[in-house]
Amino acid sequence: MAKELLETVAAKVKATPEILETFKGQHLVGLRYIPPFPFYYDEFAQAKGRLAGTPVFDEYRYWRIVSADFVTTDSGTGLVHQAPAFGEVDFDVLRSETRRFKDGEGPELICAVGPDGKFTAEAPTYEGRWVKDVDKDIARELKHRGLLFHQEQYLHDYPFCWRSDKDPLIQYPRKSWFIRTSQFVDRLVALNRTINWYPEHIKEGRFGNFLATNVDWALSRERYWGTPLPIWVCEQSGRMEAIGSYDELLAKPGVAGLDVWETAKKSAKQEGRTLNEDLKIHKPYIDAVSYDSPFAAGSRMRRVPEVIDCWYDSGAMPFAQWGYPHEKGSKELFEKNFPADFISEALDQTRGWFYSQHAISTLVFDKPDFRNCIVLGLMLGEDGQKMSKSKRNYREPNEIFVKYGADALRWYLFANQTPWTAIRYSEQAIKDSMPEFLLRLTNVLSFYDVYGKIDGFDPLAEIDVQTIQSDRGQLTPSVLQSAKSYVPIAGRRDLERWILGELNDMIRFVTEKMDAYDHYAACSRITAFVDSLSNWYVRRSRDRFWSSAKDTDPETIRSKNEAYWTLFECLLTLSKTIAPFVPFLAERMWARLTNGNAACVESVHLCEYPEADLSTVDPVLSETIALQREIVSLGRNARMNAKLKVRQPLRQIEISSSDPRIGQLFSGVETGAVVPDRVKEIQEELNVKHVRILTDPSEIARYVSYTILPNLKKLGRELGKRLPALQKTLAAADGAQLLAEMKANEKIVLKIDDGAVLELLPEDIQIRLAAKEGWAAADGPNCVVVLSTELSPELIAEGYAREIIRTIQNRRKEIGCDYTDRIDVGIVTASQHIVAAVDQFRASIQRETLAEALRLTSAGSDNVVSRAAAAEAVSPGVVASETVVSETVAIKIDSESLELDVRIVGSRR
Repeated sequence: MAKELLETVAAKVKATPEILETFKGQHLVGLRYIPPFPFYYDEFAQAKGRLAGTPVFDEYRYWRIVSADFVTTDSGTGLVHQAPAFGEVDFDVLRSETRRFKDGEGPELICAVGPDGKFTAEAPTYEGRWVKDVDKDIARELKHRGLLFHQEQYLHDYPFCWRSDKDPLIQYPRKSWFIRTSQFVDRLVALNRTINWYPEHIKEGRFGNFLATNVDWALSRERYWGTPLPIWVCEQSGRMEAIGSYDELLAKPGVAGLDVWETAKKSAKQEGRTLNEDLKIHKPYIDAVSYDSPFAAGSRMRRVPEVIDCWYDSGAMPFAQWGYPHEKGSKELFEKNFPADFISEALDQTRGWFYSQHAISTLVFDKPDFRNCIVLGLMLGEDGQKMSKSKRNYREPNEIFVKYGADALRWYLFANQTPWTAIRYSEQAIKDSMPEFLLRLTNVLSFYDVYGKIDGFDPLAEIDVQTIQSDRGQLTPSVLQSAKSYVPIAGRRDLERWILGELNDMIRFVTEKMDAYDHYAACSRITAFVDSLSNWYVRRSRDRFWSSAKDTDPETIRSKNEAYWTLFECLLTLSKTIAPFVPFLAERMWARLTNGNAACVESVHLCEYPEADLSTVDPVLSETIALQREIVSLGRNARMNAKLKVRQPLRQIEISSSDPRIGQLFSGVETGAVVPDRVKEIQEELNVKHVRILTDPSEIARYVSYTILPNLKKLGRELGKRLPALQKTLAAADGAQLLAEMKANEKIVLKIDDGAVLELLPEDIQIRLAAKEGWAAADGPNCVVVLSTELSPELIAEGYAREIIRTIQNRRKEIGCDYTDRIDVGIVTASQHIVAAVDQFRASIQRETLAEALRLTSAGSDNVVSRAAAAEAVSPGVVASETVVSETVAIKIDSESLELDVRIVGSRR
């Protein structure tokens, strides 16, 4: 017994052992022992063999103690019984011992278990019984015979059948045909280094390590169906031949057995069936074919019974798919398509398809089989386990297709994580991924569709058929430029030039990433562009689309035309860009944008992928609008933190930044000059009256305070006992000053109480921003935004007006108003706040809601509001036969109540 295990074993058996002698384990090596069962002992106990390299010296072959480096003192006694027939490591020990003897004289594998997992006649006590069923009987017998010292159970992983997870499996020794791949390890490794792996660590990690420790490929399988192993053996001499093709087999002398295939074909024909000619090289027909042996006169050559590992078939795919080298033209086809640009499969194929292709290609062609390999993460079920047909731990894809569409599932798989990350298949996750891209883009298309129809915008009607057909109906930019109303991009407004620049830069980025097989980054950029298109371009252009179709002002007409053309070009190009990712949405977009024009190509999937026109990209303009959007985003965050609705106007926004681009953006604001357009846009987006830029960074201290905290998780390990001193120093320091130091030097240098000087990097600290009373704040990479939260009566009234506009707009939708329908509105309220708001902002309320009339009735002081009064407040002045009258609805805006009635005036358009 191992000395380290003495106390452990003694505790288990509750005994105090007496130590008789202590010596090293090596002292036991070579000693013999009597096995617990006599099944082979009587026959082989005295068997000896000659050792390799010695002419006379011999040694017992069986039941000897040997050494191995995998035995530990974690459990047991330090001595391990080997079962070479049932364990890889144990079998390696047997092979190592066999190599010590002359060929054919070493220990042989003995096994008393049959292929069915039951004991054979060589173990008569348990003959015919499944091995796992006799565990208790074996323990009971050993105990009865006084051979069992102590029995206990160990919990460990155990293999079960992947098709029936309640059936335990055993490892079992089988004779097999091998490909000696271990002979080519260096070449396998060298060629692997020329392949691009995604993720890169697979190359030298999981796959590279597997190649470096390569063992010979067990090629044969004992199955009925599969590619027959093409080896014929001489019945008399045992010598073998490998046959290269069926024609080579037919050319052998004395071929017989072909009649089995011909008989099978005739029989099938009589039954009205046809057997495919490919079946003649499979079982049972190929097994009947024999020929004269070239090794022994009068003997026959017969095929071995095994078939080839199906992974060999998969690895042979690159050349086998062309019938190489036997089919006519297959050599040219193969060479044209070899090696593959890329392959892709899940992580579990590292030792499967990835390896079989690489091994065969290395051995046969001395070339890698593929240039790039994308290793996918595993698809997990909703329970977090690998998806399995047997476990049924997944939702049927058709359920998702019917409920959300195939594009939703495709986009979820493409855009939500890198492809090599495991992904959990979840209906909720698929649903949650839709609004950011699919729904947003669909809404933009709908916006274009609605307003384009209202204004009769039909860009393709301005282009003659021959011009459209000149580029095969793909509507490339050069074709669009031939339209009569087309305005060159360089001559358009900044907003148009910006979004078209973003479009082309997105195409450049997506093309680069797709060429690098990085669809996750490509999808992220597409999502960002759709956000820019929807949440900035369309938002900022909405008033131009809404302008009256009857407006004859040339500048208004030009502005609207530019907006339509820009949105059309963005959507048209997007339909081509997203086609590989969401094919159904792309097709719907193409159909709507081409509007049935017969000169256009029928499907977006017949178009070439768009090419980026980088001449449209203006980096300065892109940076400027990016800063605008950052300021607006921070302002909205500050509003949200202060629980202030965007519809509530605020007095002022203060912006602090050391970035000179911010100063250029706000040029003229402080001097009282005309407010620049981009500043006006910020005012409108954040609903603020005034914008002020803080030129002195120290001014921000009047509005906010900073707290600098240490990153405890990181610094706790590094500083240990010094961490409390650092916390104390940071708490006493000026947070704004420390932050300025960090931005200027990318580090903070601090002297703490014990005299030590510490350097803190950005990742060492956490920064917390807090707004002072009457302000709300948020900070970003380039600036800090501060909003005044104090509300005057005038601001509150305007807030009510905006809420009334929203309420009326919602009511328009509820009663089915078209976008162009004119309405009459009646409002009854007991709130003087709402009365004042309507009186003050009547014109803007009517303009925004297309109200021909807005009539206000003040309810009594008892706050009782009559629904009839609201309806009565709406003038019956113009009533056509198709007038739609809504029901009156009661509404509360904050704590103020009103009754609202909306009627459509006149016929619908």
